[in-house]
Amino acid sequence: MSSNDGTREFGNADLSRSLAECTGHAESGDANPPVSSSGEEVPQLTNYHGRNSAAGPIPVNGGVQESSSPRYHVSSSLSRRGPLWPQTFEQQMEIYGRSPSGRLNRQDSLRERLLESSSLKESAEDRSPQSPIYEGDKKSFGTDEAVIAKEYELKDLIVEEKSSFLQACLNGTNVLAGVGILSTPYALSQGGWLSLGFLLLFAVICLYTGILLRKCLDTHPSVVTYPDIGQAAFGRKGRLLVSVMLYFELYCVTVEFLIMEGDNLANIFPFADFTVGGFVVTAHQFYVVLSALCFMPTVWLRDLSLLSYISAGGVIACWAIVSVIGYVGVFEGVGFSHTGTLINFSGLPVAVGISAFCFCGHAVFPNIYRSMKNRDQFTKVLIVCFTFVTILYGGIAVLGYTMFGEDLESQVTLNLPRSLISSRVAIWIILVNPFAKFALTITPLAVALEEFLPWNPTSKEFLLGSMCIRSLLVFSTVIVALAIPFFGLMMAFIGSCLSITVAVILPCLCYLRIYGRGVSFAEVSVLITVVFVGVITGFVGTYSAIRGMIGNDGR
Repeated sequence: MSSNDGTREFGNADLSRSLAECTGHAESGDANPPVSSSGEEVPQLTNYHGRNSAAGPIPVNGGVQESSSPRYHVSSSLSRRGPLWPQTFEQQMEIYGRSPSGRLNRQDSLRERLLESSSLKESAEDRSPQSPIYEGDKKSFGTDEAVIAKEYELKDLIVEEKSSFLQACLNGTNVLAGVGILSTPYALSQGGWLSLGFLLLFAVICLYTGILLRKCLDTHPSVVTYPDIGQAAFGRKGRLLVSVMLYFELYCVTVEFLIMEGDNLANIFPFADFTVGGFVVTAHQFYVVLSALCFMPTVWLRDLSLLSYISAGGVIACWAIVSVIGYVGVFEGVGFSHTGTLINFSGLPVAVGISAFCFCGHAVFPNIYRSMKNRDQFTKVLIVCFTFVTILYGGIAVLGYTMFGEDLESQVTLNLPRSLISSRVAIWIILVNPFAKFALTITPLAVALEEFLPWNPTSKEFLLGSMCIRSLLVFSTVIVALAIPFFGLMMAFIGSCLSITVAVILPCLCYLRIYGRGVSFAEVSVLITVVFVGVITGFVGTYSAIRGMIGNDGR
C-alpha cells in the first residue's frame, strides 16, 4: 500500500523492534522510527508486549475528526505516548485475570502474535480498495487504526483460550475475596451495626466504577490496562499516578500478609520470645522475619504459573474460614450472645476504610474483561462477583460480631479458642494462603522496577539485579511490618487512602475526562456525588488510621 494511503509499512525492521520491545529492553538503533511525508517522526504506541502503531488522532465518521468524541480524546492522549513506565503491567496482571487452563507458553504466544500481526499489516498492501473488509475498516477507524484493532482481536485469539462466564466469575471472586474477610467482624466492633451499611455502599460504588472502567476500555483498542486508562484521560501524569497508587497498594498488602503471619503464628506458638544482645524479640517479630524468609524463594521465581493455581483456591479458603467460625459458634459452645451497638462514631472511620479495602480489584478487571468469550456479559460478571463477596464478607462480620462482641481482635481467628482443633484448622488455612499470594502480589512491583535496569534481561547482570530488587523489597516489607504491627489499622489505611482512590475516585474522574460532554447531566451528578463521598471518607479514614498507628492504640 502506498504511503499516501495512511498505513505504515510493517517490515522486518518493525518486527525486530517489536520482538525487542517484548523483552522490555529494546536497544536504541535496532530500527529507524517511521516518518511522515513531511519528514517528521511519527509518535509510537509501544509497550512491553509489542504494541506498536503509528499514533495520531483517529478519524471518526469517515475521516472527520470530532474533538468531542471520547475516541478522539483517547487517541489524542495516546498520540503523545512513547515507551512509558510501566511497560509490564498488563503481563503481570494477566495471572489474576485469566483462566489457568487457557494459558499458553508466554514466549511462544508472543512470537506467534507478532508474526501474525506482521502478516496482517503486510497483507493490507494486497487489499483492493473495493474490498468489503477494507472499506469497513476505513469507514470505521481509518486504515491504520483498523489494522491495530484487528491485531488486538488476533492477539486475544492466539494467546489463549477465552474465559467462559463461570470462569470469569471465579476469577473476579478470587480477586475480591482476600484477607479483608478476617477484619470485617473487627470493622463492626469498631463502627457498630451501621457499618454494614458502608460495606453495602462500597460494594455498590465499586461495582459501578468497575462498569465505568469497562466503558473506558471500549474507547480504543490500545487501552487495555488501568494505567492505559489513566493516560488516556490525563496523559503521562495520569498513567504515572494510577501506576504508583496501584503498586503502593500491592506493596502495603504484602506488609499485611507478614503482619497476619506473625499474629497467627504467635497465637499458635506463643512461647517464642528471646533476647539478642539485650534486645527482646517477641514471638510476633520472630515469626514476621521467619515468614519473610520462607516467602523469599517464591519471590525470586520468574514463572509464577504454579503459584497461580494455588492462589486460585482463595475463594475456597474464604468459605472454609466462614464455615469453621460458624461451626465454632454453633457446636463448640461459643454461641452468639453478643448484641453489639448500633453505631460507634469514634471507630466508624476505621470501619469505613476496611469496607473499602474489601472491594478493590479494579487493577485486574481490565484483564478479566479482555479474557472473556462474550464481553457483553462483563457487567453481569461484576454483579455476580460483588453480590457473592458482599454476602461472604457480611456473613462473617455478623458471625464474628455476635460471637465476640466488642472484644474482637483485628483478625477474627485470633479470638478463636486455642484449644479447639477447628480453631487451629482455620488458622492454618490463613497461614498457608499467603505462601502463594505474597509473591503474586509483590512481583508486579518488582518487575516494574526491573524496567529501569540497563542490562539485557537474559544477561547475568540483569538476573542479579532482579534478585537484589526483589530481596530489598521483601526486606523493606519486613521493616514496615515490624514498625507498624497493626493489622486492622493498616487495612483501614490501605482502604481509606489507596483503595478509595483507585476504586472510587479515579475511575469517575477518568470516565468524566474521556467522555467529556458525552456524559449526561444526571450521570455527571452521580459521578460528582461518588467522588465527593470518596474524598470525604478517604480523608477522614486515612487521618483516623494514621492517628491510631501513631498512638499505638490497637491491632
